[in-house]
Amino acid sequence: MGRYTQETGSAFEHAPVGTHVARCYSIVDIGTQHSSHLGKPTTRNQIVVFFELAETLMEDGKPFIVTKFYTNSLNEKSNLYGDLIAWRGKEFTDDELKRFDLEKILGATCLLTIVHNDKGRAVIAAIMGLPKNMQCPPPVNEKFTFWLDAFDQDKFEKLSNGMKNLVMQSDEYKNLGNVKSDFDDEVVPF
Repeated sequence: MGRYTQETGSAFEHAPVGTHVARCYSIVDIGTQHSSHLGKPTTRNQIVVFFELAETLMEDGKPFIVTKFYTNSLNEKSNLYGDLIAWRGKEFTDDELKRFDLEKILGATCLLTIVHNDKGRAVIAAIMGLPKNMQCPPPVNEKFTFWLDAFDQDKFEKLSNGMKNLVMQSDEYKNLGNVKSDFDDEVVPF
């Protein structure tokens, strides 16, 4: 296609609209990201939380995967704060607010409400805990975390190219200095 490109469609399957039994299986720290909102620069420390839809399978028999980007903050106005309260079904204690271990959500089950945005992509509209008598099938994906403050080259190499690109844009990755990935040699679009 050369210099010009166009949207050509994709065989990528998007999770269906509705409420689904899900499990958190991965958290990726993508660090401090710079962008803009309404023409003003923004700086946010972000994480990406990955869920498998335990009972909603793709054509290949694997569970759909959905993600949600969060600012890594428990400020009462943050999306992470609101979603964790809805998921846990209780408020945070003062001690939890001082230092909540995000790895506590790994393996935790929930109900996710999925909607499609104006581009047809599946997005998480709501999260809540499972009702007491509802069960979640066993996990398919292994638990996985990646933390920039405990950088692990082997884990970094396991990230998708898209996640690697986001991590490499972070202030924390740039400050690591001597870390080199095979991915560094690839041309990555802005």
